[in-house]
Amino acid sequence: MLPDLTSEILSLKQSGLYRRLREIDSPHNPSARLDGKDVILFCSNNYLGLANDDRVKQAAIESLESYGVSSPASRLISGTTPAHRRLETRLAGYFGTEAALVYPSGYSANTGVIPALVEHGDVIFSDRLNHRSLIDACRLSRATTVVYDHLDVDDLIEKMRQHSPSRRRMIVTDGVFSMDGDLAPLDELAEVSRQNEAILMVDDAHGTGVFGQTGRGTPEPFGVEPGVDVWMTSASKGLGTFGGIIAGRQDLISLLINRSAAFIYTTAIPPDICAATIQALDILESEPDRRKNLLSMASHIRAGLTELGFDICGSQSHIIPALIGDPSLTLDVADFLIDRGIFVLGIRPPTVPDGMSRLRISLMSTHTDDHIEQLLGAMTEVRATFNLGTETTS
Repeated sequence: MLPDLTSEILSLKQSGLYRRLREIDSPHNPSARLDGKDVILFCSNNYLGLANDDRVKQAAIESLESYGVSSPASRLISGTTPAHRRLETRLAGYFGTEAALVYPSGYSANTGVIPALVEHGDVIFSDRLNHRSLIDACRLSRATTVVYDHLDVDDLIEKMRQHSPSRRRMIVTDGVFSMDGDLAPLDELAEVSRQNEAILMVDDAHGTGVFGQTGRGTPEPFGVEPGVDVWMTSASKGLGTFGGIIAGRQDLISLLINRSAAFIYTTAIPPDICAATIQALDILESEPDRRKNLLSMASHIRAGLTELGFDICGSQSHIIPALIGDPSLTLDVADFLIDRGIFVLGIRPPTVPDGMSRLRISLMSTHTDDHIEQLLGAMTEVRATFNLGTETTS
């Protein structure tokens, strides 16, 4: 029998950790409707504005007419369509890999690939601030997981020295860290993996479409694409659609098709999502100003928040935290911003460590200069009203 859970819910509320669903009654455009109120949306992962692009929607509609609304089977039974094949071929070409495989989500891609490659007796080296899906994937693998200090390559090297005997060793990192917005030192990590014959896996869910000369993500500007053994990303962010993606060598993809539980035992993503993602890739490649505009606005906001005295946790990207610290105060600040028409999500434990609650600002290339100035103006009010900024973050 299910016990009474009221006391647990009350405890969450008293500690400022209770969560509730908020309703967005509009597309993820900069101007949106939140619980019936007009707001400027600063907490969407629709980084390049492609989720609402008419061309992307039309591609999905045409595929919907051909294949219906679902793939009512797993890929290995009867769920694979020509749309899935076309998408995976397109993705492999885009990332410059031999092959690619699409999963129903980024979470399932991570929990599908790591346990398929390493197991009990192997060792995984994981950045302390990796995404929860990577943490869960490491646990599922039953390999020994060694956590190294965030972005600290020297600590990684030392811990690899301490854990040398193993069948396989694997280094796992985010490319863009989803809460701090900082970047992994992929050039150094690629060299460490090469010297130690370790598998290098990069979860670049928040980097794809945004970083690099062609938008392929964080491995591109670091010049380490050939050194990334497992290239993971998500179509639900920069590409504006849905699904998880693994790109790499053909033997990796063949192994996943045969051994990855998260691929084998779940229904395939709908064909219309495949068609929409192909169209999004075409737009991403032909319209580089989208990512250039996004990164330019991000630089302006980072500078503005830093001038106001907010700790932005070393952000180097379009994900920009403003550290508050206390979870209840973070909620109060987020509500204060909503009253001023700015929707920025307050992030609290367990998503971030204790004492590290923050506002998490994420940008879309479709934001305007006026939207940015309204955000910075509201954050100026936050500093004065809540006595935040230089005094509390120095």
